[in-house]
Amino acid sequence: MSAFEEHTAVKETGAGVYEGRVHPGWWVVRGPHGGYLAAIILRALTLRLDDPSRPARSFTTHFASAPEEGPLEITTQIEREGRSMTTLSARTTQGDKLVALSLAAFSAAREGFDFDDSSVPAVGSPDEGFRVPTEGKDIPDFLGNFDMRWHIGGPPFSGSPEAQLGGWIRMEDPTIADAPAIACLLDAWPPAVFPRTTKLVVCPTIDFTVHFRSELPVSGANGDDFYLGRFTSKLSRDAFFEEDGELWSANGTLVAQSRQLALALNP
Repeated sequence: MSAFEEHTAVKETGAGVYEGRVHPGWWVVRGPHGGYLAAIILRALTLRLDDPSRPARSFTTHFASAPEEGPLEITTQIEREGRSMTTLSARTTQGDKLVALSLAAFSAAREGFDFDDSSVPAVGSPDEGFRVPTEGKDIPDFLGNFDMRWHIGGPPFSGSPEAQLGGWIRMEDPTIADAPAIACLLDAWPPAVFPRTTKLVVCPTIDFTVHFRSELPVSGANGDDFYLGRFTSKLSRDAFFEEDGELWSANGTLVAQSRQLALALNP
């Protein structure tokens, strides 16, 4: 079991109720990393469904408040189970505090119209990218869980003309990337607005959605595989900005897409 798998593990404590734990190594500024929390919740939902023939297709979490270090309770519900798709919900709490509300759709493959107009970014190898530092002044603890090689976008706080960044990423501790790991990787990069602004901003996430577009783990996946991410934003207004993400496997397969609404606040 990798560190990520250990830190996102859940156990059933009642009918449809699971306990997870927030570990201290995933801290950002005002709480734990959102993608990490999402991964814990998605593990609970996957266990509740308990049907490998219906993988996760869509997963959305609204973050209500930041939890503290320690146990979480995740109460899951199967809202509807059809012939090929199951819709589930989850309510995550810590004591009397609501932490998150989540919805997910799990479905078998369907027959229908297929096409692929996605375009993988043209970047160099991971070894050619700038390795994002994980230790030092003002560097949040959670970055120590990732190996990130920056290729896309200007430097942080440089006033770049585009809100865009990305590059290669993997877990620092070798982990075969299942759906919870992919969800976490999609939220690991610094916010796309960092190159666009000229000063530090704090960016808590309001909601986070992942669309899984490939079988997971990908065929032949290894624990030390890199994935290529690109993240962009087009508008920040009233301090709210959107961020769209794409994640490809090393062979150019679009694995997942994400969209989130976040805040860009003065620290």
